[in-house]
Amino acid sequence: MILYILRRIVYAIPIALAVSVICFLLVYIAPGSPIDAIVPPDAPKVVVDQIRKDYGLDRPLPIQYGLWLSRAMQGDLGRSIANRRPVATDLAAAAGKTLVLAFSAAALGFTLGCLLGGLAAAFHGTWVDRGLVGIAIAGVSVPHYWLGMVLVIIFSVMLNLLPSLGAGPGDWAWDWTHIRYLVLPAVTLCVIPAGLVTRTVRGAAIEILSQDFVTTLRGKGLRRARILYHVAKNVAPVALAVMGLQLGYLMGGSILVETVFAWPGTGMMLNQAIFQRDIPVLQGTTLVLAMFFVALNLIVDLIQVGLDPRMRRA
Repeated sequence: MILYILRRIVYAIPIALAVSVICFLLVYIAPGSPIDAIVPPDAPKVVVDQIRKDYGLDRPLPIQYGLWLSRAMQGDLGRSIANRRPVATDLAAAAGKTLVLAFSAAALGFTLGCLLGGLAAAFHGTWVDRGLVGIAIAGVSVPHYWLGMVLVIIFSVMLNLLPSLGAGPGDWAWDWTHIRYLVLPAVTLCVIPAGLVTRTVRGAAIEILSQDFVTTLRGKGLRRARILYHVAKNVAPVALAVMGLQLGYLMGGSILVETVFAWPGTGMMLNQAIFQRDIPVLQGTTLVLAMFFVALNLIVDLIQVGLDPRMRRA
């Protein structure tokens, strides 16, 4: 087990390095020069050359990458071009809001997905199964931003029940004043993970229910609740793997939802940085989100091994 953990950590290191290279080069792949976001078009060449030197853009790319990575590993992601504040400071506040939103949506989606998937498997082949599968497919197919706007129209404009913009006054707290702002974006984000988990749990549960050990348990007269417990233990690693990946997608792919609801997270931060061509913010935010995704995959793999004895033996 210890060797497996160490091996997975070692495997994650080159992946993290490759991700950092891509994050660094994304800005240079985009049209135009990074210096265009800093100086006006009619700036004298002397000024442009001096700014290029100040930002280290006059050095070869490998040296620029090495300096950028060394500073990033020390927590220095540079300063924003737009507001001159440290990127790490703004990113810490925004990442906290995104974590609240992503984990809330993941918890809601995982719970709904397991319940609906288990229910569909229990009524396999009936109209209940077909109806739940249809709901899951619809959930996966609905665009985030469209669903968010529909929810805003219904619950904020027409019914005036929930706020549509922002994350509430002051710092985040788990009280109804702030949770009211969380409901609509969390429900919007949870729909796709819920649909995916529903279909995954349904398929895995149907396969497990048809296996010989379940028939043996039934033949021994084991209670239905205990049989479902054993089925759930076998389904859990598969559902966890799917939800772990979805949590990573929720962290990095919530830019449209955060924009629709003006949620002050990393998605909103990235959206503003793209339009302002704020290179340090783009690089720093993309790097942190990518590293979170790599770390999350590693954690999910380790939890799977802990839950599934077959993987430990393998």
